Amino acid sequence: MPSTTTELGVDLLAVVARFNRMATQRTRLPLPWAQARLLSMVEDRGEARISDLAALDNCAQPTMTTQVRRLEDAGLVTRTPDPSDARAVLIRITDDGRATLQRVRADRAAVVNPMLEELDAADREVLAASVEVLRRLLDTTS
Repeated sequence: MPSTTTELGVDLLAVVARFNRMATQRTRLPLPWAQARLLSMVEDRGEARISDLAALDNCAQPTMTTQVRRLEDAGLVTRTPDPSDARAVLIRITDDGRATLQRVRADRAAVVNPMLEELDAADREVLAASVEVLRRLLDTTS
């Protein structure tokens, strides 16, 4: 058990990262993981400028432009003019993008679900409660 908040934060991030890597490595995704992650960011934001997405993903704007173009070519996002700045565009997820993202999530969960089924009911309840705590934390920081 971690003895400090710092240790808990380190442990939590490490475990979540390992779960994400495992789920991604063991799944055949319908699109590259970086694009799936970007699609998820667009869904979370509702709509966003390319510069905002680049900042969120810690990458250069030209890199993000390329990734967005790939999603747009696949019909997973659209570009619309930004009403507050005619020079900018807003990126929005499409219905096909939502369906693809739902499939990605379901496929990745299919890797984790058998592991969860091996847990006893008490451990599953602890995990379910922990997920709710994490959601609340995210809701207060978003």
